[in-house]
Amino acid sequence: MAQQHLQAGSKVNLSPLGPGMAGARTTAIVKGRQLEVVRVVLQAGQHMKEHKAPGEMTVHCMEGCLEFRTPGVHHVLEPGDFIHLEAATPHSLLAVRDSSALVTMSIHVA
Repeated sequence: MAQQHLQAGSKVNLSPLGPGMAGARTTAIVKGRQLEVVRVVLQAGQHMKEHKAPGEMTVHCMEGCLEFRTPGVHHVLEPGDFIHLEAATPHSLLAVRDSSALVTMSIHVA
């Protein structure tokens, strides 16, 4: 069964998962022609190896603690922290604690 994405004009609650994080999975919230929004869920010790997105992106740590690395820069993201990356910037994530983050990506590259 194909994953259902949020329809334009609809709403969704993106509050922190709290105790529900243990059984939660990474979920695509919106996938449009120009924009993709994903709630990334990583359990402590899980990582996303280095990769890059074709367009600009943002990461908003919603809960937990994430190590966010780009070439030459290492950030520790705590709840409420927000970071912006230019298109095609290599980056990786490591969950220091069970964590969720809202990732927004521009997928339309001119």
